[in-house]
Amino acid sequence: MRRADRLFALVQQLRVRRFATAEQLAETLEVSVRTVYRDVRDLVYSGVPIQGEAGVGYRLERGFELPPLTFTAEELEALILGARFVASQADPELSAAAKTAMARITAALPRPLYPILTRTHLFVPSTQKVRRRATWLAPLRRAMATHNKVQLHYCRADGQHSVRVVHPIALYFWGDSWSLAAWCELRQSWRNFRSDRIDTLTETGERFEVNGDHNLQAYLAATRAAVGPEFQLPGAGAEVDPWAQGIDP
Repeated sequence: MRRADRLFALVQQLRVRRFATAEQLAETLEVSVRTVYRDVRDLVYSGVPIQGEAGVGYRLERGFELPPLTFTAEELEALILGARFVASQADPELSAAAKTAMARITAALPRPLYPILTRTHLFVPSTQKVRRRATWLAPLRRAMATHNKVQLHYCRADGQHSVRVVHPIALYFWGDSWSLAAWCELRQSWRNFRSDRIDTLTETGERFEVNGDHNLQAYLAATRAAVGPEFQLPGAGAEVDPWAQGIDP
């Protein structure tokens, strides 16, 4: 757990308990008692009104609230829908992160905004097919973060199988599939790979270099040259599906 997350959790524990000993907090947060002492000291120095009573424990001054999260109704609905989308369409790790993020937002919301959480009827259903689409997202996210090459056993739309070593640059969602943007060592050019056509994926342990000619901007420039300047990654403007433009690995 990151220290910022731990400090947030410590304050939350003191909000819901009248008193809590250092030992109780240490057990709940899965840290040492010494760490609790240090965290409480730092919170007090930062202005959080925590009081300690010998033989009793720590207590948080009544009325103290973390800085409120203020959203419009539409902003909050957008956050809820986004979290539900990730929980449904992404890999298990991101799905769990979306749920805990919404729990954290819910805990810090001003009370008048609570009804929005229950009346928002915007959902993203999950099916077995949806979960299969996200099979390779977690290892691909790790490979992108660490700049590690991966080996794919890949099946094209025409049924042709091949083995590719690729440099993963980005993942994007087109509504019916996730696609991987990557440099393909076999083709010596940028290619798009649908995640649901990957049969197996192996992390090679080899790193690739990200530089001015080998990065997301280079991929975008190459794709726009092939399909037109209107191509954008989702969230960056008009979207054109390269699969519909005849671009296939």
